[in-house]
Amino acid sequence: MKRLAILGASGHGKVVAEIAELLGWSVVFFDDAYPSVSKLEVWQVIGKTEDLLKNLDDFDGCFIAIGNNDIRLEKYELLDKHGVTLPCLIHPMAIVSRYAKISSGTVVMAGVVVNPFVKIDECCILNTACTLDHDCVVEPGVHVSPGVNLAGAVRIGQGSWIGIGANVKQCIEIGENVVVGAGAVVIENIPNNVVAVGVPARVKNKMSYKC
Repeated sequence: MKRLAILGASGHGKVVAEIAELLGWSVVFFDDAYPSVSKLEVWQVIGKTEDLLKNLDDFDGCFIAIGNNDIRLEKYELLDKHGVTLPCLIHPMAIVSRYAKISSGTVVMAGVVVNPFVKIDECCILNTACTLDHDCVVEPGVHVSPGVNLAGAVRIGQGSWIGIGANVKQCIEIGENVVVGAGAVVIENIPNNVVAVGVPARVKNKMSYKC
């Protein structure tokens, strides 16, 4: 059985671990809170990031299960520099078009629908039951939360977070490091480094927003 090291012993990590097991991986965790965190439910936590880097030959692949987009991208870049295999994990109950492209280090959870000619870059989270229609582009390190609906040809910039239940109109561009609030309806383009909330979504100062 293939061995997968998961970095990030968290609630998100639990979901990632189950998907990995459904795909035939044997799982252990690493977390920078080790040794104060030594177990995550049924899985063992056996070291920190530095311990993982010392023992990469023991694993067939690594996956970063960290919800924070900035930290996830930072860890991804670190592991990528070490030549680590970073698989894409797609839940068996997700629907992904054969014409879609999903890059390494991305997780696709149960109930997700990814339609033709969608492009998902590295290290993204497509969370439970979100939908991405034709020709969407999702740049590295994006989190598309549960129940989000992206209409056709939406583009989301690097490191952005689309909150639970949000809806995005077709052909909209959302910038980098954007937070779209829960339940928002996005009908206009959103610039970089802001928060957008409400129906319809309006831009607010990111510094005043608490995730």
